[in-house]
Amino acid sequence: MRGTEEVESVVLVDDEGRPTGVAPKATVHTTDTPLHLAFSCYILGRQGRVLVTRRALAKRTWPGVWTNSCCGHPGPGEPTPAAVRRRVREELSLELSDLAEVLPDFRYRATAADGTVENEICPVYLARTDTDPVPAVAEVAEWRWVDWSELVTLAETAPWAVSPWAALQIPLLARAGVVGEP
Repeated sequence: MRGTEEVESVVLVDDEGRPTGVAPKATVHTTDTPLHLAFSCYILGRQGRVLVTRRALAKRTWPGVWTNSCCGHPGPGEPTPAAVRRRVREELSLELSDLAEVLPDFRYRATAADGTVENEICPVYLARTDTDPVPAVAEVAEWRWVDWSELVTLAETAPWAVSPWAALQIPLLARAGVVGEP
């Protein structure tokens, strides 16, 4: 505990996704990151465009990189859909409708240029909103509504231009046909 604030923790898991413990989020992302639970969310707006965000420059992992709408970690005992809604409120000040898990078994491992590793079981969610985000500056540097087809083309032709998880997730979502133009 820090004063009256709770330290944010992540859920550590084994290869089958079974919880094995918890660790403070601030200590987990290193050059030897343990496997842990996370989530990614893609948010569709009024015209069916998808919200992409550029990570704040002070983020520990992949600062300044364009990515999906929101990602994060469920806390110990927190259902993942509740964590998605919580994190979207914290990062983007948005309320979601039609939240659905679309890639339940997504998992990835990626190493940043500085050696920091992401190692996550990371189900992917799709949701909708009717409003523009008001992002927390500590989390999001920029945001844009983009056409899904343009995002798919970007991820397939220039995967280095987006986060490693988005570069993997977007083609999977496109092949599954779960996101498309209105």
